[in-house]
Amino acid sequence: MEKIILTGLRPTGNLHLGHYFGAVRNWVKLQEEYQTYIEIADVQALTDNFNNPEKVRKNVKEVALDFLALGLDPKKVTIFIQSAIPEIAELTVFYSNLVTIARLYRNPTIKTEIKQKKELFGNDGESLTYGFLGYPVSQAADITVFNGNLIPVGEDQLPLIEQCREIVRKFNHIYGDILREPEALLDKNARIKGLDGNEKMGKSLGNAIFLVDDPETVSKKIMSAKTDPQKIKKDDKADPEVCMVYYYHKLVNDNNISTVCKECQNGMRGCVACKKELIEHMVEFLKPIQEKRKELEEQKIVDQILKEGTQKAQEKAKETMKKIKESMKIDYFDEISK
Repeated sequence: MEKIILTGLRPTGNLHLGHYFGAVRNWVKLQEEYQTYIEIADVQALTDNFNNPEKVRKNVKEVALDFLALGLDPKKVTIFIQSAIPEIAELTVFYSNLVTIARLYRNPTIKTEIKQKKELFGNDGESLTYGFLGYPVSQAADITVFNGNLIPVGEDQLPLIEQCREIVRKFNHIYGDILREPEALLDKNARIKGLDGNEKMGKSLGNAIFLVDDPETVSKKIMSAKTDPQKIKKDDKADPEVCMVYYYHKLVNDNNISTVCKECQNGMRGCVACKKELIEHMVEFLKPIQEKRKELEEQKIVDQILKEGTQKAQEKAKETMKKIKESMKIDYFDEISK
């Protein structure tokens, strides 16, 4: 059976290290083995940014540039814009009849995100929109309209995949065995910590190093990174496992990581010197990505890549929707034409 991957990100800003190590690096490997659809989920981005559409529009291209600079090949993957596939919105409406409001509220991912919104912005339950609460339904439409059956996700996203599987089972029970149940494809680096030690690196949390950050910005961010609070003086022994500087050394300084660890544990490495070394490695790590990104901008080919990818994606979506409408007995004009 053909294996199809569907994944993507919301265009709410440039990608950061968490996106690369936690997701995109794995996608680059998967594109060599599977038919892969990469969605720029602008409709889902609007659930949080409905009053700032210019932000979403601008970042569609920014995210596409980041994807390409990181190694996603438009000859191997289909990169498309969610809002330009009307079949997704149509299928979302059909699926909305198969999910109760109570079930959406019980989704662990939704519960966590609601809690985060309250902590960050002071939102209460009354301010939650239908679009936000229902985005797992939209995500199920994303996956199934392309017949996706392998979905690369982090552990925090597993409840969304289970929600999709429930919708597929209910749809198939009512309308016939049309859709495939997707399976989660977990990446071992599913979540990258923030500079502040938070379990998640996030745009809104202010703890991220972005792929477009210049050396000065990288330097400022790393110099403020959380270290072992028990290390007071330069020659104090420390625990590298609680230090975010060591954590990022492991990501971009693999060749020297054992030395960094031993010197930290033995009190032979000061935090300032360790941070400065990390800055050098981080800038060097980001340099080829940023050079590739600049080259793509100068070539002015991103718009064409997005257009062609979206057209290809819609062809696939139309095929699926034809089968779905037939099974739901709403293929009226096909019947009339016969």
